[in-house]
Amino acid sequence: MGQIIGIIGVAVCVLLCGIGSALGLYKTGTAAAGVLGEDPKKFGKVLVLVLLPATQGIYGFIIGIIASSSLAADMTVWQGWALFGAVMPMALSGLITGIFQGKSAVNCIYAVGKQESLGGKLIIYPAMIEFYAILGLIISIMLVAA
Repeated sequence: MGQIIGIIGVAVCVLLCGIGSALGLYKTGTAAAGVLGEDPKKFGKVLVLVLLPATQGIYGFIIGIIASSSLAADMTVWQGWALFGAVMPMALSGLITGIFQGKSAVNCIYAVGKQESLGGKLIIYPAMIEFYAILGLIISIMLVAA
């Protein structure tokens, strides 16, 4: 039973991080399509902003790989719950930061559409949200390794 709880935790982590990234990328991709429809030359300026929310899905995948190495057929229920809890910081931070990073990046994409020279400066705003996804990643790595 412990292994099943651990597997569910790992799956939920990967799934929630993927959902956060997908929603963030949907928002940024849609905004970029609008801006590039007006001026295709801005592709390079908006590309990084579009891709920022993808990192949460990558982080969730990394935790999935690391945590799956802790799965064992003879896990106790408590060990299963411990693994479940260990991956939750990444799961929740990946979901939430992916969505909000996408929203932040959308506004930056629109600003680049109006004034292209802002591209390099605006990346800092959605990148600050990335910091909290990285904290979730680090905590989950530490908890899985414990």
